[in-house]
Amino acid sequence: MSQAKRHNILFIQTDQMTAFALNQYGNPIVKTPNLDKLASRGVVFKNAYCNNPICASSRFSMMSGQLSSRVGAYDNAAEFPAQVPTFAHYLVDLGYKTCLSGKMHFVGPDQLHGFQERVTTDIYPSDFGWTPDWLVEGHQLPPSGMSMRSVVEAGVSERSMQIDYDEEACYQAEVKLWEYARSADKSPFLLAVSFTHPHNPFTTQSRYWDMYDHSKINMPSVASIPVEQRDPWSQRYYYLIRNDEHIVTDDDIRNARHAYYGMVTYMDDMVGRLMNVLEESGLIKNTLVVFTADHGEMLGERGMWYKFNPYEWSVRIPLIISSPDGLAGHKADELVSLVDMLPTFAEIASGETNFKPIDPLDGKSLLPILYGKPLESPNEVSIEFTAEGTFAPALILRQDNIKYVYCETDPPMMFDLDKDKGELKNLCLDKSNSDKAHEMENEILKRWDPVQLKKDIIASQQRRHFVQRVLVKGNCKPWDFQPTFDASKQYLRTGNSPTAVKGLARYPFVSPKKPDIPRQ
Repeated sequence: MSQAKRHNILFIQTDQMTAFALNQYGNPIVKTPNLDKLASRGVVFKNAYCNNPICASSRFSMMSGQLSSRVGAYDNAAEFPAQVPTFAHYLVDLGYKTCLSGKMHFVGPDQLHGFQERVTTDIYPSDFGWTPDWLVEGHQLPPSGMSMRSVVEAGVSERSMQIDYDEEACYQAEVKLWEYARSADKSPFLLAVSFTHPHNPFTTQSRYWDMYDHSKINMPSVASIPVEQRDPWSQRYYYLIRNDEHIVTDDDIRNARHAYYGMVTYMDDMVGRLMNVLEESGLIKNTLVVFTADHGEMLGERGMWYKFNPYEWSVRIPLIISSPDGLAGHKADELVSLVDMLPTFAEIASGETNFKPIDPLDGKSLLPILYGKPLESPNEVSIEFTAEGTFAPALILRQDNIKYVYCETDPPMMFDLDKDKGELKNLCLDKSNSDKAHEMENEILKRWDPVQLKKDIIASQQRRHFVQRVLVKGNCKPWDFQPTFDASKQYLRTGNSPTAVKGLARYPFVSPKKPDIPRQ
């Protein structure tokens, strides 16, 4: 039996937050008092990674506990098959209530994937409209919706679509937490709250902008590398995001980083709101809290922005887990990734260390680390990239301090992350490292079949392009999730007992604290 109790789980995920934007990961500029408090009562995983640096693929991989290629989650328009079990499915089976508030970028007709409830719609399309095409003539990149306008137009905006969305996601999550606290059904719950900040565009409200001294915003640790000196992947990416359409100045970079830090602090406030409900309701006593992101953000490092590439600012993410009866104020060095969420949650929910999933998993439970015990699995993480910006699967393996990047169409890259944190020295260019490079490449080729994977990806892309053309013809029925609620069951309605409804609405039912009013 596991040490852990069947805790409630509050899972908080941000979008495009690199670990390196937080002071828990070495950035002294950012202001995140709520995350600092969460870290003080839990475990900070110093070396946490996404398994694919793109929104949908990363999330589908995380929810299934499998690498994205195993479930066909190749890009931001790949369907997440309904037959693939997720951590939400497993927890429902183990007696948990499950709810999603916010983004999960589900693509396809199934918009729940094991969640019994969704209290908001999603923010991105659920169809195949964003499908890449690796068969473009001459391997020229197709036009991209991504651009550098997010950087050159960075600054203050008092309201945005992202703010509208995240305010709703947070509010609905607060309501759901109070509902759980007041419910007569004391079954444990999994509440996933997923935000769209601090994803570009780089704009933040004036109150968050004003929290930072503009002159003290730190600039990239690795300066912009001339395009002609970049590796082929980075060169393609430069044109994919239409970097050549804008001259990005130091002022632009500082503005974008300033706004990004403001967005990070805005996210910290969202965390604070949710933690306040846990505290005020008493749920904190039996709720495990997870904070993470779906992938990182380059934020001007190497002259690069956003994600879609193999470098650390793109693939490294924050991961903080606070368990009511686990370690507090601990920093873990182990290599971990988002595919570890499913086995971790399943072990918490089942209480069994020998949890047996339906499908083989690529992740491992992190529960031992939360209770001060070592992991018995190898110290490694696997990462894939199978979307736009490349024309063959990019496969990345980190073992201990060595990271190796394999792609059929590109020269290999290998970095020693202990000695070369900026990833500026490609060890594959030095013949003295050929044995290690050969060893790492062989490991990758044992785990993946890149030739077959490429065929599968191209076939999937062509099917989806065809289906999307058909879907938008005639009477189109969208797959986008439509949240619903029954107003007849809210507040005081016919058939509801006023006494019962009013009593249920109070938490606690009667406060033991009474005003000190003298009797007449």
